[in-house]
Amino acid sequence: MLGLRGMSADSLRALLGSTGRMLAHASYPGDVLETLAGRTVATVFFENSTRTRGSFTLAAQRLGAGVVDFSNANSTAKGESLADTVRTVSAMGVDAIVVRSSRSGASICAAAATQVPVLNGGDGCHEHPTQGLLDAFTLCEAIGRLDGFDLSGVRVAIVGDVLHSRVARSGAAALQSLGATVELVGPGPLVPESMGALLNDAGSIERDFDAAIGRADAVMMLRVQFERGAAVASTYRERYALTRERALRLREGAVVMHPGPMNVGMEIDAEVADGSGLARGARSLVLRQVAVGVAVRMAALEWCLGGVGACRP
Repeated sequence: MLGLRGMSADSLRALLGSTGRMLAHASYPGDVLETLAGRTVATVFFENSTRTRGSFTLAAQRLGAGVVDFSNANSTAKGESLADTVRTVSAMGVDAIVVRSSRSGASICAAAATQVPVLNGGDGCHEHPTQGLLDAFTLCEAIGRLDGFDLSGVRVAIVGDVLHSRVARSGAAALQSLGATVELVGPGPLVPESMGALLNDAGSIERDFDAAIGRADAVMMLRVQFERGAAVASTYRERYALTRERALRLREGAVVMHPGPMNVGMEIDAEVADGSGLARGARSLVLRQVAVGVAVRMAALEWCLGGVGACRP
């Protein structure tokens, strides 16, 4: 599972359906399904992570699999290539490898180096497929579209640092495949016209956040990724942050999302993220996104390892 671009709508819906079935088991330590009993999942993270690594570990454990973590091995710092590291881990007899790296395309490189399934836990500015899946599921759940996962007629504004965001790439792919209309919102340096390649014919690029918020059913805020070279003007917060004042103009029933971690006070205000500063009828899904993460990664592991009940379209 290297990315969502090009994945069929049937496959997406199968994975989302499996996620729904996993939710009842995801939050209970003693509720182990055993569908991957005897399997071993390796996590190889060359980039820091809290949510993704933790939820993949819990997901594997909830399915009865063992987990071995190579995240602090630092073999690449000693001159070993990513491909060599993956081949070494594979030779130890693991059944699947979850890879996270700051290099775009690292998951593709990893998959080419081994015969075991590779799951992309986020690679540079390429993709973050399980995040895209959990965002799609959380949105469908919030607006009552779990029956069929059909997002036709739903407009989603993805706002901020799209250029450096793997979440935006996976999210746009999944949401549009399910029928949503996606609008990319932000200044030219962070949402260049070339980002239009992520959109289908119904999608668009918008520079005016205030205009976009008036027509959005869901607003997904993105972190400004300073560590990847993002730079913002002094007017960025004024023009593109989801402040409490701006959030009061959300449509009735609109939802707010953020994949985290957040630059609170930069792209989103704390009272917007926690839902206390939203317009009446609007909701924050930020914590629900985190909660859904384990179930999505359970579905992804079953998908890749073909466990009992694996979600095939």
